[in-house]
Amino acid sequence: MEGDFIRIHKWLLPLSWCYGLAVGIRNQLFEMGILKSRAFKTPIISIGNITVGGSGKTPHVEYIVKQLHDKMKVAVLSRGYKRKTKGFVLATKDSTAADIGDEPFQMKKKFADIYVAVDANRCRGIDFLTENEETKDTDVILLDDAYQHRYVKPGVNILLIDYHRLIIYDKLLPAGRLREPKQGKNRADIVIITKCPNEMKPMEFRVLTKALGLFPYQKLFFTKLKYNQLKPLYAGEDKPLSELTKDTHVVLLTGIASPKQMMMDLSSYTSHITPLTFADHHAFRKKDIQRINEVFAQTPEPKIIITTEKDNARLFGMKGLSDEVRQHIYMLPIEIEFLLGQQAEFNEKIIGYVRKNSRNSILAKAKDDHKPNNRNRSGDRPGTISFRNN
Repeated sequence: MEGDFIRIHKWLLPLSWCYGLAVGIRNQLFEMGILKSRAFKTPIISIGNITVGGSGKTPHVEYIVKQLHDKMKVAVLSRGYKRKTKGFVLATKDSTAADIGDEPFQMKKKFADIYVAVDANRCRGIDFLTENEETKDTDVILLDDAYQHRYVKPGVNILLIDYHRLIIYDKLLPAGRLREPKQGKNRADIVIITKCPNEMKPMEFRVLTKALGLFPYQKLFFTKLKYNQLKPLYAGEDKPLSELTKDTHVVLLTGIASPKQMMMDLSSYTSHITPLTFADHHAFRKKDIQRINEVFAQTPEPKIIITTEKDNARLFGMKGLSDEVRQHIYMLPIEIEFLLGQQAEFNEKIIGYVRKNSRNSILAKAKDDHKPNNRNRSGDRPGTISFRNN
């Protein structure tokens, strides 16, 4: 059920109050204009959350990239968490996870035709992307995990909320996992409840919609995880999840914030799952590789080791993995799927926003081509996408 992954450490609530006071003052300074948010001529779409831990940001960013990259020039700007470089870095085909971070590395490998850049200073990163000769043809910038980075004023602010960790049940850090008070959701233009179960009753959609208490200017969507075929890291062919049987022993190797949903989904194929869990963005070391080898060697046959795409970015090429592990290790690619038939509406909002606000004359013409010739007949005018001024 929703909220079932939330754990509140009540003895830390006094510290949460202090944390909330500091965050509240910061947000108020932005609301009063004392701290400034910059708007940009290039369309900016921010995708993030207000909780610590995974809410499915990367597959949602990748979904938006898929909708846009064959129509316009897309750039993804991330902080590049736990990279070993500093400042602005534009990814190339030779960039490594150490250079740009595991999630940007994953996106660059999937979408070679987009710009992927990292910079902790998002305003500076946007300036580089829009002014440099190499990247100034950028039509839209996707900000990955920038909901709290209020120095940028995005045209569309997308807030992701994990179905299993709804913000209405959570508490501020350190007692809970909220980065800022629940009222922070009011800055969002689009709210997406992610990682929903495959089967949700109509009543549950209505209850969640009412519980979130969104404003009329905010649109609520629901998505679930969709798993593709298992892909070998080193040897072998792709295989469907359906090849897993009740007798298959799975070692689930993860270094992500919230692997519980993945465990729940794999449990529908087999009950023999051994979690091998590391911290989010974990940098695998020699002792970790030894542990992986030992756990898998002790696992009964038939067996397989499954990891995530993000972990693959840090695992691939690591020395010391046993031949047995290399022959049986697969990554499980994840996509998202909209529920309630909301996909077309979401796509229209995103594509329409970019076309309406693009500096690119071709994209602007594509927008104008859809307008009726007789502009004096208001009944024939298509509705335009309008987001409130954040």
